[in-house]
Amino acid sequence: MVARSRSRSINFSWKRLVTLSCLFGFGLLGLLMLLLTSKGFSQVALRDSRKRDTIFIATLEEEEEEKFNYQHESLAFNKELTLPPQNSLSRELQKRNSLPPLNIDLHPKLAKNHIKVVLYVHNRPRYLQLVVDSLSKVEGIDETLLIVSHDGYFEEMNKIVEGIRFCQVKQIFAPFSPHLFADSFPGVSPGDCQGKDDTLIKKCKGNADQYGNHRSSKIVSLKHHWWWMLNWIWDGMEETKRHTGHILFIEEDHFIFPNAYRNIQILSALKQHKCVECYAANLAPSVVNYKGEESENLIAEKMGNIGYAFNRTVWRKIHSKAREFCAFDDYNWDITMWAVVYPSFGTPVYTLRGPRRNAAHFGKCGLHQGTNKGIPCFDNGRATPAIEEIDKVPNIKPEWEVYMYEHQGGYQVGFKGWGGWADERDHRLCLDFASMYHIAAFSHNSTN
Repeated sequence: MVARSRSRSINFSWKRLVTLSCLFGFGLLGLLMLLLTSKGFSQVALRDSRKRDTIFIATLEEEEEEKFNYQHESLAFNKELTLPPQNSLSRELQKRNSLPPLNIDLHPKLAKNHIKVVLYVHNRPRYLQLVVDSLSKVEGIDETLLIVSHDGYFEEMNKIVEGIRFCQVKQIFAPFSPHLFADSFPGVSPGDCQGKDDTLIKKCKGNADQYGNHRSSKIVSLKHHWWWMLNWIWDGMEETKRHTGHILFIEEDHFIFPNAYRNIQILSALKQHKCVECYAANLAPSVVNYKGEESENLIAEKMGNIGYAFNRTVWRKIHSKAREFCAFDDYNWDITMWAVVYPSFGTPVYTLRGPRRNAAHFGKCGLHQGTNKGIPCFDNGRATPAIEEIDKVPNIKPEWEVYMYEHQGGYQVGFKGWGGWADERDHRLCLDFASMYHIAAFSHNSTN
């Protein structure tokens, strides 16, 4: 009996073991299939998740770029604007600033990586005509937008620009130019101090500069125009307020060589790799009449004021120093930059250029002459540079090494300024220019 019971027990145990083994096997097989299926699902889910994350990150980057590139009230220096009352001409020109460019029918598309060109002008029509003629021969100019910024409104200047056909062109007008206000600030107001007037004796309005001189409206207009122009172009104007690339700035007494545009494209692309200290690219040496080394090197030196190009990152650094710019007692924008703004960056500010100039200053009519009762300074402009064959084609090679001028002369930190910029009204207007396109109410009204 005992033997038979043990035999049945063994047989039962063996059958149960076989059954459990089969169940375990099927279970393991099912689990394996589930894992394989889950793995495949996980890979799809991961791809979808990565895709969603990429879209999300891209959206965030776009939002950050939009916030960075466009108007933002945190960037305003004056939270409440104290702009002068505008006359009808000022308001009309402000509206014209929002008109679309001319010649879109002739040049419907801008090149993908184009560098916009800004030509800022005053009232030297013969000079402007020479510059326009030189630009018409520049290779690649038809690929970009030319913006002409006027300090006031002068019909002869306006007609020259309206005659341009070789590229898209847009005219803008400084709406608070002293030239637009005949009997009120920022022009000359009744009761303004003149020359070296004593405010107590004359009972006149104004703040004398460090040399005892009161403001001259035609002189302060130089700094006001340049500063307004940069703020409007980078932060207010529809065609450029989201532009992240470089913008090239030239003036009406800068003769532009045929290879200038192609060379500034090359330099702008090279500087981030070849010269991390370089904030900008230049078409010409900082020494005005210097033709260049004519060597086989790229040159890094202090930033010049003839044909300079920089991007929005640099503009943000410049804009952040609005208080320093607006308070410095010098009516020259470039000397203000050299003496107080660039030094405040904390590191040396270099620009990258080629060893041969691609633009040149010409003529004898400086802006200090201004106009005499509305009559522009006349000069035949025959001192324009000779163009050689090498100036007609791009002549900068990416493989060139960079030679750096580490210690250069000129205006440096510590220079006190030439004066002409001490009136508190000019300081406030200057800060308003740095603020107006970041204040939503004004930005809306300025484009409607």
